[in-house]
Amino acid sequence: MRPREFDHDDVLRIAFDQFWRKGVRGTSLSDIARDAGVQRGSLYNAFGSKEALFLQAYERYAGDYLLALQKALGAGSLRKRLTAFFDLTITNFRSGSPPRGCPTTRGLMELGAAEGEGLDEDAREVFASLVSRITALVQDTLAAAAKRGEFNGNPASTALHIITVTRGLAVLERAYGDEAQLRKIAAHTIDLVLDKKGG
Repeated sequence: MRPREFDHDDVLRIAFDQFWRKGVRGTSLSDIARDAGVQRGSLYNAFGSKEALFLQAYERYAGDYLLALQKALGAGSLRKRLTAFFDLTITNFRSGSPPRGCPTTRGLMELGAAEGEGLDEDAREVFASLVSRITALVQDTLAAAAKRGEFNGNPASTALHIITVTRGLAVLERAYGDEAQLRKIAAHTIDLVLDKKGG
């Protein structure tokens, strides 16, 4: 009897939810197979390894997240766009019960783990790629705002600063879980960006 076909996208969604909540080391293919209603061997046949499944699931997440960020950064004044950007970022960190944190930060913390237990250079490149693409979206938003006369700072260095703040927010969220504090830091960052004079 042939094993039933499974919905690839559904398996990626279920797998990513587990990886996000428990980390790669804390997630087993058996758990994913059980929750997805498929055989563990089918996952091996389809993906090759837990790490390969994680990378496909993460890239699916990254694509969805970038689309949401484009929408958040897509309309209104620069203040409104940056506020929507930080709102989405913080909401993402605080999603789940208990909150799951930032999947990129969580994944980066698993790099360089013991052989066969964590993530490797391929994962680091995927994480870095998402951070770079987010930085580019913010930089483009700032450059467009500069053309409209809403911003007179340096778009590249300011975008990098904003992304660095989001990484700090991810760590503070894990340490304290204080959403109000995260939002205060975000609002202060936006004030600093909008008050910036010169390049």
